[in-house]
Amino acid sequence: MFAFLMGLDTISPDRLHELNREHRVKVFDVNSRQSFTTARVPGALHLDPERFTEGDLPADREASLVFYCSNPLCRKAPNAARRAKKMGFAQVKVMSAGINGWLARDLPTEFGG
Repeated sequence: MFAFLMGLDTISPDRLHELNREHRVKVFDVNSRQSFTTARVPGALHLDPERFTEGDLPADREASLVFYCSNPLCRKAPNAARRAKKMGFAQVKVMSAGINGWLARDLPTEFGG
């Protein structure tokens, strides 16, 4: 919801799952560390949505990046995506459904440290 209102591209959990399986995206979880260790999209990296730097993102500015937080009302992922775009990344999307939407679709997850 907020991603759309902010003019950001969005992606569904099913489409992200497909692209992630093909290793065609870099996925970033901007939820709390506790949420990240409980359940996350496979291969997702944890980022602090307000403190990440360009060094935390891929060197390739054309890499496809997807950010997600908890649910469609969460603003952390859209804010992080907008920040990445300001850093010069061209292909940035938000999975607005968040990890809650991912889990609701019964898609695979990782957990732990």
